[in-house]
Amino acid sequence: MNIRDRTSVQVQRIRAIGLTTVIDADRAQDFYTQALLFKPVSDITFAGTDYSDLEGVASTKIRVVTLQLGNEFIQLMEYLDIEEKPIPQDSQSNDLWFQHLAIAVSDMDRAYAHLQSFPVEPISVEPQTIPPDNETSAGVRAYKFKGPDRHNLELIWFPPNKGQSKWHQNRECLFLGIDHSAIAVANTEQSRHFYCDLLGMQIESRSLNWRATQTRLDNLPGAKVRITDLRPTQGGLGIELLDYLAPANGRLMPSDWRSCNVAHIQIELIVNDIQQAIDLLRQNGVQFVSTRLCNSQIVQVLTVKDVLSKILTDTQCY
Repeated sequence: MNIRDRTSVQVQRIRAIGLTTVIDADRAQDFYTQALLFKPVSDITFAGTDYSDLEGVASTKIRVVTLQLGNEFIQLMEYLDIEEKPIPQDSQSNDLWFQHLAIAVSDMDRAYAHLQSFPVEPISVEPQTIPPDNETSAGVRAYKFKGPDRHNLELIWFPPNKGQSKWHQNRECLFLGIDHSAIAVANTEQSRHFYCDLLGMQIESRSLNWRATQTRLDNLPGAKVRITDLRPTQGGLGIELLDYLAPANGRLMPSDWRSCNVAHIQIELIVNDIQQAIDLLRQNGVQFVSTRLCNSQIVQVLTVKDVLSKILTDTQCY
């Protein structure tokens, strides 16, 4: 009997992706609302120990701006009294702090043209089309770039026979929502164990992307990557594991990086039983970032550390 058979812990859905940290929340909000057409939801500043204990940093003020695109949310988090470390200038897709958001679009050419009006830093040479010999992703078009704080972003277009059905239901909107967040991992099996065996996520598909298309997409010579797509039990926003076979896995995340570093991204996972999830993760030696389980009138969360920080959220709070 495996761990999945012995536990009822399940990630039911992903509530939000936190871009932590942004250096200037106003600048970041302008970019996401104008370049990618996100809509503002809330703008809250947290002070005191609860949020600081959650993020594992000294007492600080944290401004959290929540934006929505389609049914998905991102949070722009600005530490108001801590100097953030920027993302290294030479970061690449195979470095183990790499993570990106994949934004589904209804028309890649129009979305790409719209984006050129904004000061983005390109990663891809231009939008790339996955070739026919890749059965899982054939015909998918993608383009990678960096936002104002050099967070990695991707536009993705799905042909009629690929992707979630909702990406084919509203062709009037150009930017549709967030399909997944992709994370560079050192070992696919180890990460699959964390997300599937411990947290109950499901494998949706597997593929191997390589050759010139992947090199031009990642701006990474000789890129060859094993991709594993994961979804929560209720579907929706997913997680994509990127295991680079060539070039071999890049640099490890430095041990002194904290939640207030710009490279830090956290995923808010809604689980059916947060206490059971905590106990199971502790039993399996998972390293925790939060100093305690934090309670508030809005949300009950705990941050743990895998490749990047993840937030587990109790569904009973919603």
